[in-house]
Amino acid sequence: MATGGGTPPAPAPASTPLMHRQSRWLGQGYADITKLRELAAKHDRAAGRMNQRASRINTKIEKLRHQSTLLREKGQRVLAEIPEIEQQMKQHERDIEASTGRAGGAPIGSDVTNLHYRIRKLQQKIVDKQQKARTLEHRAAIKTQKTAELKVKVDRYLEAARLEEQEANAFRQRADRLQMVTETDVAQNLKANAAPPADGGPRPP
Repeated sequence: MATGGGTPPAPAPASTPLMHRQSRWLGQGYADITKLRELAAKHDRAAGRMNQRASRINTKIEKLRHQSTLLREKGQRVLAEIPEIEQQMKQHERDIEASTGRAGGAPIGSDVTNLHYRIRKLQQKIVDKQQKARTLEHRAAIKTQKTAELKVKVDRYLEAARLEEQEANAFRQRADRLQMVTETDVAQNLKANAAPPADGGPRPP
């Protein structure tokens, strides 16, 4: 019984085992591409963490270097005060000689003993400043040594980041190549399915 004057729709082409295999292969290809890009992103994140750690340590290194420089400058300022103290000692020694010469062999007076006491005090002051300068230099040397140790750690982090970036680029390149192949196959399949039948299509009734 006729249902109308319209042309019945063309039956959908039957799927074949080859089409199923091609569909599964394309699906697996896209899954592999996704996995490769996930691995590339994972290595990129690891490289970013390594670079971040190296950057933080570099900041700490610069801070330690600055502190070391300040300590050395402070030590130099302390040592720079010693010549003035030595000049005061020489002046006291000249005063002692003058007082002794005026006394002419008389017993030493309190003014001379007071000058001797001042000289001893100045000598002790010089020794204290020298010790302080040595302490400051030692602290600066410790900080300098710490910067050298941290620099080794920075180099290790940067090398690890470089290796992670290489791994990320390798996975990314593999994903790009696989995507190119997969897209080429998809385009060929679409072109093949869109091509007209070899006999020129359905004949009119």
